[in-house]
Amino acid sequence: MAEIKLATEVRTEFGKGAARRIRRADQVPGVVYGHGAEPVHVTLPGHDLLLALRTANVLIGLEIDGKDALVIPKAVQRHPLKGTIEHVDLLTVKRGEKVQVEIAVHTEGDLAPGANLLEFVQNTLLVEAEATHIPESVTVSVEGLDAGDSIAAKDIPLPKGSVLAGDEDAIVIQVVAAQAEEPSEDEAAAEAEGAEA
Repeated sequence: MAEIKLATEVRTEFGKGAARRIRRADQVPGVVYGHGAEPVHVTLPGHDLLLALRTANVLIGLEIDGKDALVIPKAVQRHPLKGTIEHVDLLTVKRGEKVQVEIAVHTEGDLAPGANLLEFVQNTLLVEAEATHIPESVTVSVEGLDAGDSIAAKDIPLPKGSVLAGDEDAIVIQVVAAQAEEPSEDEAAAEAEGAEA
């Protein structure tokens, strides 16, 4: 996974007023923590951070007080209406260190013929991987699956270097038979009238 470099500044002002000023300047307040160090409060460039976060579990390189730091996003707070980033929590990682992250589950292939529906019980999988080699997603085949079939976490092939960190027996995907809709009373009455005519 490519590392994205972002400019950052240590912030000394705190509170709602300071956060609003930071956001008005197209910056995002954030906190960098991890490895037993004191949390560092920073500001990050809003647009660049938004672009970086389009990649799931992105590895971000920061320069904080002249020192380089590698971080991954741990929590992102967005504005409920605008979708802009309000605040971000970043976890410090080291090259070679294993971290637990959630990766997206995608499917490929066609279900068995019939009126079957694919249901995601979980759309992410908790895995442990090296911080600099976090997979973006995992793809599992649903080819030929029929109603009643399911795929557990342990059945999903993981990329090299990743291991399952969650419950291996947890159902991730299941196939259910489509339910035929009962006709409404109005439709049933219309059908009955049509039959009498």
